Amino acid sequence: MFAVIKTGGKQYRVAANDTITIASLEGEAGSAVTFGEVLLFTDGDATQVGAPLLSGFSVTGEIVGHGRDKKVIAFKKRRRQNSRRKRGHRQHHTVVRITGIDAGAKSAKG
Repeated sequence: MFAVIKTGGKQYRVAANDTITIASLEGEAGSAVTFGEVLLFTDGDATQVGAPLLSGFSVTGEIVGHGRDKKVIAFKKRRRQNSRRKRGHRQHHTVVRITGIDAGAKSAKG
């Protein structure tokens, strides 16, 4: 059983006990978080696809921690112009462990 959720402008395929790295969320480590934008849910042979979202479905998780990604370097150079620009960026992220998928009336824990 798995679901496809949308958070931070991206889509993630999640199942119970999965650990995902997503865009930064508010909250302390150990606090619960709920994702309400469920795009797809499948349980064995039954698959439900939203248009674009499924109503009555939610995915719950627990924040494991916060961190920063590796540095990305943006380097621009114009040849023969003595013009160079170097810029670095580290994106903040949150690590979340999925605790369960709530499928409306029936709840599914891993």
